Amino acid sequence: MHLVKIKKLAPHLELHVIDIQEVDYEFEKKIDDFLVSICEGESFSEIINVKKRLKDFLSTKTESTRMGAIAEFFIHLYMRINGYKQEFLFFNLEEGSIKKGFDGYFSKEDETYIVESKSGLMTTKNIKHEAKLKEAFSDIEKYVSGKSDKGSNNPWRNAYNHASHIDVGSSKAIRTQIKELSDLYDKNNFKKVEEFNIIPCSTIFLDGEWSGNFSDEILGDYKSLLNFKGKSIKAVCITKQSIHLLNKYLSN
Repeated sequence: MHLVKIKKLAPHLELHVIDIQEVDYEFEKKIDDFLVSICEGESFSEIINVKKRLKDFLSTKTESTRMGAIAEFFIHLYMRINGYKQEFLFFNLEEGSIKKGFDGYFSKEDETYIVESKSGLMTTKNIKHEAKLKEAFSDIEKYVSGKSDKGSNNPWRNAYNHASHIDVGSSKAIRTQIKELSDLYDKNNFKKVEEFNIIPCSTIFLDGEWSGNFSDEILGDYKSLLNFKGKSIKAVCITKQSIHLLNKYLSN
């Protein structure tokens, strides 16, 4: 990624602040390394075909949905670059649809991590990374406690379906863990967010002209993040120069 700053806020809490001003040659190569596996797992697809599929997928979505999907993609890329294993596919199992439940479920060594991503445009009134992180944390907390206002779907069942896909390559231990959580959820036996490693994420898209204000602001005022609960927490903030950077890469 481009400029990355990591700040330890507490023994269990890290703040990761990432600035993406452009997708240069070196960054393109990083995306090339992970594009197919992010989207399709260990499939046999050629990168040119996956680039077209992703471009076509994004072109059919509303601006809001497209923005959210692009934000998620770069979060997944950051996780993969840093050695986390993806236990899901970026593309939903239902062709052309948006993935339900958690935005991401990763593992590293013997731990698993729940990812939730929120994004917005710099032109949105009062937009801040802090506010988006709070939204992401709130969604994770509601999901695991069975209080989500996004419907009654079991997020663990969707995670299990993804982890069971052969091209994802999840271990039996991971699949068993998720299946047990899914069965408990069906029985209204919900969990607390403190039991999980969580990664709430915020992405703010600029209007084509670079500004470091959003990154500087969260690095200077992060006190509200200390109220987040979790076994461990990595709060990830990305400021991106334009929503069009990924499309430019996909068109090459």
